[in-house]
Amino acid sequence: MSELIRDTATVFSREITPELRSPAGIVFAMGQPLLFLVLFGSMLAGTGADIGGADTGTGAGTGGDTWQWFVPGILVMMCLLGPLSAGHGMLSELDGGQMERFLVTPIRRTALVLGRTAKETVTLFAQAILLTAVAIPLGMPLHLPGALATLALLTVMAVGLSALSYVLAIASRPSGNLFWVGTQMLIFPVMLLSGILLPVDAGPDWLHAVAAVNPVTCIVDAARTLFTGDFLNTPVLYGLLSATAIATVGLVMSTRAMKHGI
Repeated sequence: MSELIRDTATVFSREITPELRSPAGIVFAMGQPLLFLVLFGSMLAGTGADIGGADTGTGAGTGGDTWQWFVPGILVMMCLLGPLSAGHGMLSELDGGQMERFLVTPIRRTALVLGRTAKETVTLFAQAILLTAVAIPLGMPLHLPGALATLALLTVMAVGLSALSYVLAIASRPSGNLFWVGTQMLIFPVMLLSGILLPVDAGPDWLHAVAAVNPVTCIVDAARTLFTGDFLNTPVLYGLLSATAIATVGLVMSTRAMKHGI
């Protein structure tokens, strides 16, 4: 176990060092979620629609409630856009031969997955803190324990999504076309069918049925519940189970792909 931890730390250090040398890249990578937050979120809060109140239990649907409904959804969006694209770096290393040189070292292949996913989750955590900080002056009330619990939930989800991204990168060699097609076909339907931007309850029955079996929907509902400081509600349990399932499946599949797919 100690050797696995040491190898994971070695891989993590290798992956995080370029980010630390150029921290501006962390901000640039969150451009799309920031755009949705500042523009779409401001318009949504300005309408006075009873969106936040319906989900937080406050009933009034004030601008603050709307922000507490909208910001967790944007955090989940960032979790989808970042970790699911993490395989791009591995794909470049597979094509360039760097990964082959890594594989002949004594470093365990499980550590190659864990170290990379740790880097993605740390980056996501930093981006989520920045995005939340931007939302506060826009009018969002901050419940600090709830926000931290939300970030912890999304960290678990990010581990699984980044690991699944590595599986897709390995499967899409050598051209990489499968990686880009797969991620684009996955990200946007999942994002739209989980109620990240707008509630799906008002949609047709078939849309509501599809959203109900989407595990990301459970995570979005849990994030919105936690964000208001409600830790003991049923959506939190369902969201935690969904995030844990995604992380478990992702880590198992990526470790197996790293051992047998390269």
